[in-house]
Amino acid sequence: MTSAVDVRQVTVTYGSTLVLDGIDLRVPEGAAVALVGENGAGKSTLLRCITGLQEPSAGDISVFEAVPGRGADFWRQVATTVESPSWYQGLTVREHLDLVRVVNGGDPGDGHIDELCTTLGLTGLCDSLPITLSSGQRQRFLLAATLVRPSRLLVLDEPEQRLDTRIKRAIAAHLRSYVRAGGTLIMASHDDGFRVGVGADEIVLTRPES
Repeated sequence: MTSAVDVRQVTVTYGSTLVLDGIDLRVPEGAAVALVGENGAGKSTLLRCITGLQEPSAGDISVFEAVPGRGADFWRQVATTVESPSWYQGLTVREHLDLVRVVNGGDPGDGHIDELCTTLGLTGLCDSLPITLSSGQRQRFLLAATLVRPSRLLVLDEPEQRLDTRIKRAIAAHLRSYVRAGGTLIMASHDDGFRVGVGADEIVLTRPES
């Protein structure tokens, strides 16, 4: 089976602090994996490396057999919540979602945005500006802006964070359908119930020994 993501002996250090120590990870296309472990185990750091937003100190990573983060073609295939987004001043929640959908080759009128807004409880916020949203509302908006993009790989950092139980179940079902349709998912999660609902295999990361 073809690898979507191949991580080989990846090490990350911040100064004298070792965050990841020789990590190996292979994720086949159409698979779902969840990175789990205590805070400080390097889950978010590994996701940043996989998306090319951070260079590892040592080791190699390939995504769809290419170096991650290099060029527009990579970002046409990969959608992520790892990096905090910037909002366009004056554009509403719905206008942002329309823009993200259309510039990535999707049809903003195909009902996908409406479905996600209903799932994430954003329907009543579509005319709001992102800057006016609460932290929980922004989390849901970020998820919507990521999921409306056509993609082959989703890289999500604790997508269940600040979601109520109903929305967690709905997002778990959405991600399960995404993988069933051939997409690949890598996420960090602290919620075992959410991970099981998604159907993701557990990958445990531990703090490297100093």
